[in-house]
Amino acid sequence: MIVGLSKKGVGRLSIKDAKLNFIIEVATKMFLSRGIASVTIKDIANEVGLGEATLYRYFSKKQNILIASAMRLEKEVFDEYFLSLKGNSGYERIKNFYYSFIDIFENHSEFYKFISEFDSVIRAEGSNLDDYENALGNFYNTFTKAYEEGIKDGSVKEVENIEMFYLTTTHSLMGLSKKLALDGKILNQDSKYMQADELKCLIDIILCKLKTL
Repeated sequence: MIVGLSKKGVGRLSIKDAKLNFIIEVATKMFLSRGIASVTIKDIANEVGLGEATLYRYFSKKQNILIASAMRLEKEVFDEYFLSLKGNSGYERIKNFYYSFIDIFENHSEFYKFISEFDSVIRAEGSNLDDYENALGNFYNTFTKAYEEGIKDGSVKEVENIEMFYLTTTHSLMGLSKKLALDGKILNQDSKYMQADELKCLIDIILCKLKTL
């Protein structure tokens, strides 16, 4: 369940925190439905029923709301697709880790569109992404846990630099997912294949490097 729709684990919040969460939830939905560039601080303020000056007390600039929205989405994606990987072996859990990229593409392609625009905007603005980057560590930790289990149970081959392997493979999958979500088919010849099959092909190539014979 993406787009700030999950209420699980909210619990009791202070009035300030409740307002912050509401602003982020509304802004996230707006970014996803309209695109980041077309949403202004004034638009968000109007949607949440606050004046612009009041909204600036919570977020000094649009980029701060955007980063908060991205962190919210990343957490929801992680909780829904990556938190509890199924599988009877480390390899099966790694396989499900990678195949989650396809599930997200098929069910929530708007997430990839958001991340693509987010990357462009944040790169141009030069915003501080320390908290956002730290949050992404959850994905890496889940992957390495499955990898270590695979090494232990013999279902996965050892990789010389697992961090480099993880970054290279996930960046490749994210890049293709964003491209397909934004532009559809890359070349005319791609019309012969389902978009999800392109992702599956890349994942199967990745898995060949890991699976033991």
